[in-house]
Amino acid sequence: MTKLHWKMGLILGLLVLSIYLLYPTVEWYTKTNDERGKLELARMRPKKILTLGLDLRGGTHMLLELEADKLNKKETLNDAMSRAIEIIRNRIDQYGVGETPISRQGDRWIAVDLPGVSNAQEAENLIGKTALLEFHLENSGEGAQAAIAKAESLDGSPFDKDGNLVPEVAKLMPKGTGLYKAADNGEEGGSRVKYYVLDTTVPVTGAYLENARVETDRQFGYPNINFTFNKEGGKLFDTFTGANVGKNLAIVLDGVVHSAPVIKSRISGGSGVIEGTFTLEEARNLAIVLRAGALPAPVKIIEKRVVGPGLGEDSIRKGLGSSVIGFLLVVVFMLFYYKGGGFIADVALVLNFVILLAALSYFSATLTLPGIAGMILSLAMAIDANVLILERMREEMHLSKPVAMVIPTGYDKAWSAILDSNMTTWIAAVFLFQFGSGPVKGFAVTLTIGLLIGMFTSVFVTRAFYEFWLTSNPKELSI
Repeated sequence: MTKLHWKMGLILGLLVLSIYLLYPTVEWYTKTNDERGKLELARMRPKKILTLGLDLRGGTHMLLELEADKLNKKETLNDAMSRAIEIIRNRIDQYGVGETPISRQGDRWIAVDLPGVSNAQEAENLIGKTALLEFHLENSGEGAQAAIAKAESLDGSPFDKDGNLVPEVAKLMPKGTGLYKAADNGEEGGSRVKYYVLDTTVPVTGAYLENARVETDRQFGYPNINFTFNKEGGKLFDTFTGANVGKNLAIVLDGVVHSAPVIKSRISGGSGVIEGTFTLEEARNLAIVLRAGALPAPVKIIEKRVVGPGLGEDSIRKGLGSSVIGFLLVVVFMLFYYKGGGFIADVALVLNFVILLAALSYFSATLTLPGIAGMILSLAMAIDANVLILERMREEMHLSKPVAMVIPTGYDKAWSAILDSNMTTWIAAVFLFQFGSGPVKGFAVTLTIGLLIGMFTSVFVTRAFYEFWLTSNPKELSI
């Protein structure tokens, strides 16, 4: 087998592999929106496909800020940010939104794009909930009852703007306890507001949770969250409940008491139920955040944008139209101006486009408008390389050199200019990736992959085609 056979075999193999990698993406986007939505809910979305970004599909963009002043003093900001990003990613993955771009911005900001999620409030509840699950013993002594009575008799909230108890309630609180609001309260500060006085000691937390799922209450039909501890958490819960039979155990989520049932006996199964008047959607989202774990500190949303699906469809339609027109103009110009050489350049350009899409699909890349711009720029760089090669060939032909010498000489003389232009563009892409964010990084990544593939197709592939053509011993070169 000659060297040329290896080259042609490699090109053919890459083409077949690219079509194989592209097939799931093509099959996915030929389905209707309803069909894709059902498959996403059933978590049957293929992993290795190209994902449309927020600007093409519509959805919600949020910029979150981690409240670093509420972090545990033992935890560094960098560790907390990494953990918060991972937890938010887990929550979104379990919600059914695949391949969501989540990135750190600056010291304490996290950017989240949710393509296809236009219900911003639902996304906000899912991501922004701290989900700190704790178990406290209820204090029902005389001091606690007096504090509760005082808190409920106030015209306003028993907490000041900093979250501290007002003095007239604080002086009544038993030592080692805290005042907590009940989840089924009425209006804030009204007579229906209910409070609990709980021991501040937390023997078991949600950190030991192994699973949480939604179940329906058999008596009233409300959705509840059934949770299960891991082995270590189960032992702690067993010991704790065994030592406090007959007392009330408050289940506290994010500082709010959801229920405070009486411990009738030792609970050895390592499981429990959070009861409340949840809707089915609220219970589902709460189970998701409990399974994903608690955030190291609360996050607040400092920017929120919702992009409608109509804008994305309009961008896709206009982008596809302009791309097809631009692509055809380039193809026709190359055929008209460079004839046979232009045809080979056009074939390499199509191959470049197919391999590039296949590579992006394999890496499950998210395609945005800046990403498309990066693709177009890399394709332009590839065709520009072929123009340089063809012009050098023409110069050699004017010197009346034989065809067998014109082709390798043209490639050799054009190589330095091709390498220089691609390297300078690639260096610019590296800086964009290093110092950019979000769509700018996407543009840099797409451009870098496109440049590598463009170098391969415009130099290696076209030269292999010319070498194959030379085996027929041609007398003239059509360029």
